[in-house]
Amino acid sequence: MKIARVLDKSSTQYTVGLNKSGAWVELSGDVMTDNYMLTHREVVPVRWLSPLAPAAIFCIGLNYAKHILESKMPTPQEPVVFMKNPAAAIGHNEDIRIPKVCDDELDFEGELAVVIGKACRDVERKDVNSVIRGYCVANDISARIWQLQRGGSQWVRGKSFDSFAPLGPYIVTPDEIEDPGNLAICTKVNDQTMQNSNTSDMIFDVPALVSFCSQDTTLLPGTVIMTGTPEGVGWTRQPRVTLKAGHQISVEIEGLGCLQNLISG
Repeated sequence: MKIARVLDKSSTQYTVGLNKSGAWVELSGDVMTDNYMLTHREVVPVRWLSPLAPAAIFCIGLNYAKHILESKMPTPQEPVVFMKNPAAAIGHNEDIRIPKVCDDELDFEGELAVVIGKACRDVERKDVNSVIRGYCVANDISARIWQLQRGGSQWVRGKSFDSFAPLGPYIVTPDEIEDPGNLAICTKVNDQTMQNSNTSDMIFDVPALVSFCSQDTTLLPGTVIMTGTPEGVGWTRQPRVTLKAGHQISVEIEGLGCLQNLISG
């Protein structure tokens, strides 16, 4: 099922699911578990929110083989983990705002995101599917100067400005995704293709990442794990490409929809 959070024309917020007729209808119950159901109340979305309010956002760096080559970095022996501020999450068609403290440095990173559905710790690889609520499209917006120079050798600051974690348009439950390790992923800026890859290029797959992040660490329901980005980011291009006000950016992943956002000043 596809699950979203939306506002209708009266600005009332709903959690909705897509029914067999292709209509969005209100969901009742707890969508982070299997204890929910579709109602008969149809909702017409006029605004898309982040499909969840993340409990935490774990991010994985340098997880695509070809991205490692373009970054001129060594291949990690274990997942490179950093975090984003959960308050940075926005939804489909919401604006990514250029921070006042940033120079010409904003970059895109189209990514597959995993949503954890139940509290878990020390999850073994064979049990990972039992704790996943679903998958969605993500964009790890990055202020590269802050990330590489002004963040005190930490990536978190340059990745956590408000609106730097677009998620959506919806969560897709695992029964609709045959293999998260074999999904086409494409990022476009103003309809120009910048990233065109497949999640099969990941160094550490979804089971490995969930298991690693949960080692002696409780992952709460609603935790998001962004699994890394493929090659084609703007900062490594010649000439360099950075996001500017007015740019339209889209990230599309096979089976998960297309996440679109406008860059605003």
